[in-house]
Amino acid sequence: MLDPQAKALLERVATAGRPALHTLSPPDAREEYRRSRKALQSDPPEVAAVENLSIPGPHGPIGARVYRARGTQPPELLPVLVYFHGGGYTVGDLDTHDVVCRTLANEARCAVASIDYRLAPEYKFPVAVDDCVAATRWVAAHAGKLRIDADRVAVGGDSAGGNLATVTALIVRDQGHPKLTYQLLIYPGTHPPHRTVSAERLAKGYLLTRELINYFRSNYVRGPEDFNDWRCSPLIAPDVSRLPPALILTASYDPLVDEGKAYADRLAAAGVPVTYKCYEGMVHGFVIMGGVLDAANAALTECGAALAQAFGRTGIHSNLGIPRQATDVDVRAE
Repeated sequence: MLDPQAKALLERVATAGRPALHTLSPPDAREEYRRSRKALQSDPPEVAAVENLSIPGPHGPIGARVYRARGTQPPELLPVLVYFHGGGYTVGDLDTHDVVCRTLANEARCAVASIDYRLAPEYKFPVAVDDCVAATRWVAAHAGKLRIDADRVAVGGDSAGGNLATVTALIVRDQGHPKLTYQLLIYPGTHPPHRTVSAERLAKGYLLTRELINYFRSNYVRGPEDFNDWRCSPLIAPDVSRLPPALILTASYDPLVDEGKAYADRLAAAGVPVTYKCYEGMVHGFVIMGGVLDAANAALTECGAALAQAFGRTGIHSNLGIPRQATDVDVRAE
């Protein structure tokens, strides 16, 4: 059943009378997304440090923001999560996912580098992919400057950002560097045509509608042929073996739930350690709505614990991150 808090949220959205994102120009959609998501977020938790950076990239400078977990000291070499925000490649930015990144940093006692990759339609596929790969490589290459551990680098993201994290992991595997420790994939889009049972069944009434999906993907791709490129549709990548362990979270009332599960199954079949969890009763985008959805906070706590385990250290809720031996993550798609 639909979670009662999610149901109340949907009713609130329906009665608010705000314009649907797909009816707006991309600049106006970005402003509406910022406004609406800010109203649904919890207060930003305190962290030890926040630094805005500019990273060189193949299409020009890439904005980034680096967080260091509460309770850490400046000289510490922290593991790092390179994070790509969601928003259908069209909306979203460093601010819309500020609370998520702060929370993940604290929960995993790590650094989080949030990447402000270029958005569509001004920048079509594969520009966002190029930005994310370049940013990930730069973060690892500048570990000393950032006071991070280059041997403990993870990638992650939600929705479109989950897609970009998935693709980034595949590309850097083939390039040979950096060696990634983990993938955190939150309701990732893994096959943008979205021809699945869940995409049809949940096409209307659960925030991410068919109209909005069509708007986002038409902004992102140059033409239908891009859907046949695994950098756009990682579910069809010819080889998903030799990837770092992954946690894949989905939501049962999300049109993307089937393709998130399908990618988890592909990883497991290829021998990649993967933990899959579907948050029952939740809708797409729920993890950035911690002000109104308890499940958002639970999911971020779970993500932080998985990262802490993958990094081989305890999280902020268990003895402030004294290092310990790394343990194996769950190797089953459950």
